[in-house]
Amino acid sequence: MCNIPGSVVPPLTVLLHSMDPQTPMRIDRISSSASASPSSGTDVPSQPASFATLSRRGAALALAAGCSLPTLAQFRVEITGVGLTQLPIALAPFRGEAQAPQKISAIVQADLERSGRFVGVDASGVALDEGSRPDLALWRQRKADALTSGSITRLADGRYDVRFRLWDVVKGQDLGGQSFVVTQADLRLVAHRISDFIYEKLTGERGVFSTRIAYVTKVGSRYSLWVADSDGENAQSALSSPEPIISPAWSPTGTQLAYVSFESRKPVVYVHDVSTGRRRLIANFRGSNSAPAWSPDGNTLAVTLSRDGGSQLYTINANGGEPRRLMQSSGIDTEPVFSSDGRSIYFVSDRGGSPQIYRVGASGGGAERVTFQGSYNISPAVSADGQWLAYISRTGGGYKLHVMDLKSGTATAVTDTTADENPSFAPNSRLVVYATKQQGRDALMTTTLDGKIKARLAGQGGDIREPDWGPFTKQ
Repeated sequence: MCNIPGSVVPPLTVLLHSMDPQTPMRIDRISSSASASPSSGTDVPSQPASFATLSRRGAALALAAGCSLPTLAQFRVEITGVGLTQLPIALAPFRGEAQAPQKISAIVQADLERSGRFVGVDASGVALDEGSRPDLALWRQRKADALTSGSITRLADGRYDVRFRLWDVVKGQDLGGQSFVVTQADLRLVAHRISDFIYEKLTGERGVFSTRIAYVTKVGSRYSLWVADSDGENAQSALSSPEPIISPAWSPTGTQLAYVSFESRKPVVYVHDVSTGRRRLIANFRGSNSAPAWSPDGNTLAVTLSRDGGSQLYTINANGGEPRRLMQSSGIDTEPVFSSDGRSIYFVSDRGGSPQIYRVGASGGGAERVTFQGSYNISPAVSADGQWLAYISRTGGGYKLHVMDLKSGTATAVTDTTADENPSFAPNSRLVVYATKQQGRDALMTTTLDGKIKARLAGQGGDIREPDWGPFTKQ
């Protein structure tokens, strides 16, 4: 294990003011520091423990081992596809944005298009000030249903004043706006906050653009755990190790990450505090300890242990302690994930002869099979609204992301790639992030539930995998 110079990032405060006043929001950046951890439930400084990443496809029914100096993962966002119903929105360039280090309107446009709910209307060359009412008749002629206007101004102390306003072009209504005073480092975050505001005002649902994702990279022989914005930008290293770490999982509050590290030459479960960089050992029992998953209340983790022979499901207090076995099984049970209400746990088992997804009560009992289409189904993920199950199915020799309507049981393949892994839902249940190979390169991608709109987050090199989409956090 090793310390990463300069990896500790202090919490950052951003002031957010609404044109309809809101309270200031606090935004915490991830922090990492280092040191080894001796016992279950012990709180220790987190050594950027290099954790080796294993694909869940390879680890679904058997664990393997196998890490690199952290390098900032650079992403390029590519959006493809056409949705069936998309709201046309004109995002006029912000006044003063040409002199700013970040082009706010372009970031907002990429966010909204990635959601699959919006299509951009050309507004190039028409910078609008949020302080005056635009000519909405002109924008109706341009077939826009919504319009944004805004400004960005550098202040004497080096910070930036960012303001914007949203208009309903069809109804001629002012839908409100916000103003932010931030440092240069947080201009992208401001853009994501603006995207969230627009998305919620126009769809009635919360936007996920200011949430975060965690993922793992392998460069050379070293593994790194990263936390980044939902579009893959602003990546910060949480851990780095020459030994594998897999299965990062966000806590419901978005303040902690559970993961599996092989730094002890065996799989061990830790929980890492993303703001302090401290971590605690949760499961280091005889045999393997893997596949942590949080309960919705954050008090419990479901894990896979082999301490009693074979891989079986257990629950354990989130602070550590003695695990409780959920059921007796002659097969291999792994990859648990709680239902959105916390009453059930979905998991993968070969008890029927091939890997399939099952469901059991969170307190144990009998299991029922969930997937019947295909002979190999793994990596379950459940949407926050409880309506959808995402998973990976082996199809025609490849591995494809499928989305199932849990009410009807109907499942649909939503990708055209053949090496998909590790799906995770956005907290508003409208998008899925997953790892795959495209054009011979490892990539993270997001897709709408119908597969119509995809965004490719393409790195500059090395393996990129094990994504997990973080929850909504307090603003």
